[in-house]
Amino acid sequence: MESDMRSIGEMARDSGLGVSALRFYDRAGVLVPAWVDPVTGYRWYAPEQLGEARLLARLRRAGMPLADIRLVLAGWAGGETGLVPRLLDGHLRRLERGLAEAREELSTVRALLGHQETSMTTAPATATATATARLTVPGSELAAALDAVRFAAGTDPELSMLGGIHFDIEGGGLHLVATDRYRMAVARASTTGHGGGRVQVTVPTPLADAMRALLTDGAPARLTVDGDEVVLETQGRQVAGQSLDGEFPDHRRLTRLPEGRRLTLDVPALRHALGAQEGEVCVLALTDTVTVGDDDCAGDRVGVNPAFLLDALAAGEEMLLEYVGPKAPLVLLRPDVEDAFSLLMPVSLEA
Repeated sequence: MESDMRSIGEMARDSGLGVSALRFYDRAGVLVPAWVDPVTGYRWYAPEQLGEARLLARLRRAGMPLADIRLVLAGWAGGETGLVPRLLDGHLRRLERGLAEAREELSTVRALLGHQETSMTTAPATATATATARLTVPGSELAAALDAVRFAAGTDPELSMLGGIHFDIEGGGLHLVATDRYRMAVARASTTGHGGGRVQVTVPTPLADAMRALLTDGAPARLTVDGDEVVLETQGRQVAGQSLDGEFPDHRRLTRLPEGRRLTLDVPALRHALGAQEGEVCVLALTDTVTVGDDDCAGDRVGVNPAFLLDALAAGEEMLLEYVGPKAPLVLLRPDVEDAFSLLMPVSLEA
């Protein structure tokens, strides 16, 4: 029987639906496998179900509610010619109304932002990229901090201010931050020589990579921020360039989370399990440990992007996961490094 059918992994690959999505639609009774092995619990799909799965994937991408998807699939499979077009037209009208309402709300937000910017022009700045800072950083610490955050830098051309590593200088510390909206990484290096107030500047990733290439021997490095120019010097060599325009998100606010439950990670086992995952979503089962779960796993279940989690796990062989709740970011940190951690946004398991 199995030779004529697709496994759940093969169906995910061929249909555009992730494994977690197929499991969800099975539980919801929307796309039930043709056969489930009573011993292993493996799901198998008949060849004719592929077209239904591809249609489901399109309806899912269009944001159609589950109740309507169920009726569309039933009508499509039964050759219904009247109900399905009305369901599609009704969903399209809802999307159009939603878009009109979203435009109105966003116009209001833009007006509020404009008013806020006007009211803030007379307020004293507490931190600015046009300030000047000259400080010395241990080369090994700066290299480690760059390595710890580089993976989270954004690549979306529509959000160019996220396409770099943010340097936040204050007192005797330098925090490096990167985010692409779905994850954020933070690391710290100690400094000497900066006696002024807080200075922030976002270094584009090519310049940050060039800085990292200089830091090969652990020698102290001299960092200079002068307006929008950033210079790093060490051992008679230097790299320099312009900082990015635009305001970087307030990382201090974004990383202010309630205390959660800390779990020790078996990093090698997780890497192995994540490497075998197909699709953009996998399920973590959180009990006394953290494992890649399934439908019947005990404890809390949270969806993650497996590639993003693998990036975060590259930080070390010993790591902890702090779990706040199913909708809150997951915090990944090393027990031996207090000021280096990353946040990973969960992925809905019902989408």
